[in-house]
Amino acid sequence: MTETTLENILIKYQSSFADKVYVEENEDHDLLMDVFNISPILKKENKQYWGRELGMCWQMLVTATCKAYCSNFQPALKLDSDEPCDLIVDKYAIDTKYRIGSGDSGTLKKFKLYGSLLRSYSYEPVFLILRKDNLPSAITACEVGKWKVYTGDASFDFIKKISGFDLKLFLSQRTGAFPVVR
Repeated sequence: MTETTLENILIKYQSSFADKVYVEENEDHDLLMDVFNISPILKKENKQYWGRELGMCWQMLVTATCKAYCSNFQPALKLDSDEPCDLIVDKYAIDTKYRIGSGDSGTLKKFKLYGSLLRSYSYEPVFLILRKDNLPSAITACEVGKWKVYTGDASFDFIKKISGFDLKLFLSQRTGAFPVVR
């Protein structure tokens, strides 16, 4: 191995690190945080917990909305122990995410595999992601993996398009209505 090869490795990572978007102690709110009056400071205390719980809440809200308002609603597709999507509406196999922040190869491989698998069943794979501060390389991997990706307001627009229900308005009208008491 030559010094040039070693320097090229360092240059590659320098570029990768420089391109990484660091969000200074992310002060962004999202609609679910606002409904529960969860401050970025509170969320920062245990990011993994809040991300997981808000993600499950988002999934349940989207699923319940589609179940109530979409005539062609089907529950999650289950294949053995895998669940490649959370619900199906018409031709859309929908998976919900609060945020995609992981770019680990296992996660990205799974997204690609599930995208191809869902297409083999003649579904159009769709990610509905609540937050907009996602890892760009993970979003790109999803799109390359055959997923149509909607984030932020575009997710709410998609839900309204397929269901006729304005989930964003519903949640906006409940800002602070379910405060987290500590």
